[in-house]
Amino acid sequence: MKQLLFITISLTLLLAGFSSCKKDKILTDSSAKVDFSQDSLLFDTVFTTIGSATKNIRVINNHKQKIKIASITLQKGGASQFILNVDGAPGKSFSDIEIAANDSIFIFVQVNVNPTYSNSPLIISDAIVFSVNGNTQNLYLEAWGQDAYYHKPDKAIKFVQGGYLAYTTICNNPTTGVPITNTVITWPNDKPHVIYGWLVIDSSQTLIINAGVKVYLHNNAGLWAYRYGTLKVLGVKGNEVVFQGDRREAELADVPGQWDRIWINEGSVNNIIDYAIIKNGYIGVQAELLGNNFNEPKRLRITNTRIQNMNKWGLYGFAFNIYGENNVIVNCKEYCAAFAIGGNYTFLHSTFANFWTKDSRSLPCVHIDNHTSTQVLPLDTCYFGNCIIDGSLGNELDLDMNTTVPTMLPNHKFSYCFVRSSTTDVTHFLPGNNSNGTTTDFSDKANYDFTLGSSSGAVNMPNAAMADATKVPFDIKGISRTADTKPDAGAYER
Repeated sequence: MKQLLFITISLTLLLAGFSSCKKDKILTDSSAKVDFSQDSLLFDTVFTTIGSATKNIRVINNHKQKIKIASITLQKGGASQFILNVDGAPGKSFSDIEIAANDSIFIFVQVNVNPTYSNSPLIISDAIVFSVNGNTQNLYLEAWGQDAYYHKPDKAIKFVQGGYLAYTTICNNPTTGVPITNTVITWPNDKPHVIYGWLVIDSSQTLIINAGVKVYLHNNAGLWAYRYGTLKVLGVKGNEVVFQGDRREAELADVPGQWDRIWINEGSVNNIIDYAIIKNGYIGVQAELLGNNFNEPKRLRITNTRIQNMNKWGLYGFAFNIYGENNVIVNCKEYCAAFAIGGNYTFLHSTFANFWTKDSRSLPCVHIDNHTSTQVLPLDTCYFGNCIIDGSLGNELDLDMNTTVPTMLPNHKFSYCFVRSSTTDVTHFLPGNNSNGTTTDFSDKANYDFTLGSSSGAVNMPNAAMADATKVPFDIKGISRTADTKPDAGAYER
């Protein structure tokens, strides 16, 4: 019995040892190849000199024995604009890479696009070539690259409390770095403009951004129209000016907070934003009195513009004068629009709607106030005509008004608007408003399509709503509002 047990144990150990030896033995059969987690790697648009995000591919040995990859090379060799990283070592060629039985390795791939100064997009392609047991296996790589104008910081402001703000001004030519003496600078639309740090429109300068310009802002970057500087964004329908982050991977297409904001200070009455798309930043547009002189000129006209998916606010006004029409300001983590410390605000046929779903939110879609904790300031005009204020909360309008100073009573009115609110304030909500606790019907809120559905309560406002509709006779898509006598509220005419 003991002898039988000894034989059984010995046989078991022998088989285990044989199995272990088999796994350690390199498989050399010509039919043995490796597998890949995907058959190609695609990098979305990347910019010259920047490179791209690193992507990876998994190389898999599905066999019961170890396998050796004789070589891993890039098809274009040293001329390739791709770089590999295998087992922690960067390079373009590797040899004798072993993968254990039923195991895998990762290869990390990065692409660097060299400047060509070509105005046309270009495609960079290559392949990773694997030589395994006499077999050649290819994994294809492709990246879209495009030359761009780069605006990089060359100065810094040191704050009293510590820290720095890196910036450059538009007086430097983005291609040559040579100072520009013009006080009016116009950006062409032949290539994208990429901003690092803060790009400052200095005092007495005007930046004109023409239709079709694509502005890409790096992490924490912003565009700043400093005091007495002027910003003119002059898009047209179908050829809008676009502001967004500079990361072009598909998985980042709808991620907020990728850049900072467009910041406009006092000193100019000619700030214009028309037909722009502003998305995926921290704050869309911040129009703010920077000094303490409330009599300074400070005006922004924003029209036919979409602001969406901001990590804080869509549009912020601080003691400013803002006129807006045909705007769609939607889906922001906090307020879609906030107007603080008084000012003058007029909005006609604009849609403010917050159906943010990336995480929870508790603040209403629109906030308006006329005071700080210690000071009341005049809210001279605050008029919303034929607008929509809507969202997923029970109340989407927050009016925080201090009425203790008789000479500074707030002047706010809502006329023929659809407002998600249970207010009974007939003094400021003029007859004709649809104010209730229900939402209206939008086509596709999650994908930023805020055209009106067939059951929308914002459709066909009363005849008297024509008073404001005639001031904005076409909606943001160019559809006539005056074809009948009952215009729809918001930026879209159904």
